[in-house]
Amino acid sequence: MIRCAIVDDEPLALDLLETYVNKTPFLQLAGKYNNALIAMESAHIQDIDLYFLDIQMPELNGLDFSKMVGNHSKVIFTTAFQQYALEGFRVDALDYLLKPISYQEFLQAANKALRWFENIAQQAVNHVAEDTLIVKSESKLVQVKTSDILFIEGWNDYVKFHLEGMTQPLMAQLSMKMLEDRLPSDRFVRVHRSFIVQVDKIQVIEHHRIVFGKIRVPISDSYKTSFYNLLHNRSLLK
Repeated sequence: MIRCAIVDDEPLALDLLETYVNKTPFLQLAGKYNNALIAMESAHIQDIDLYFLDIQMPELNGLDFSKMVGNHSKVIFTTAFQQYALEGFRVDALDYLLKPISYQEFLQAANKALRWFENIAQQAVNHVAEDTLIVKSESKLVQVKTSDILFIEGWNDYVKFHLEGMTQPLMAQLSMKMLEDRLPSDRFVRVHRSFIVQVDKIQVIEHHRIVFGKIRVPISDSYKTSFYNLLHNRSLLK
């Protein structure tokens, strides 16, 4: 559901757009205003996803209004003046509707907004998916934030997640290979047949062992070269 508002100083246009919004299933009307200054005051009170915004209005025009609402709100311009089209797109408007506006034209623009918000939502989901793992530990499903992982230890057919802020590791039935393929390679590196570490969590390396409190994670000969090459790229030391 897209929360939208209509801003237009023409009463007939305001009423028509309200009718269009109400008959569009994925739009929710959060406000309608015949004055851009009043709409601006309300914008700080309630979250508006999308504005149907007239351009030529007294006191504060639509172009200036669109620059003030911020990146969290998108705009579809509604105007009787075609010469504003180019400038409308320069301020990153989703669409530009020329009055008189038919419902078909309105719906096409609204669908464009829907696709834009769906794309943003999917990107957010992908980002969350990249930063979390859902693992089965005993009889429970547990969400693990990858940002909390210090290192992962292989143990027979299981792995132990050693997590920041937790005294006991979380055990799950997974393979090291599966985790190595799943975790972001720019943040996690395998240093031993039985250990994967998060590079950003490394603070001390001593005698080819990574120190995590009282635990020493060994760096085996098989992984030593690739691991130290990675550190070398991040290091200020020669």
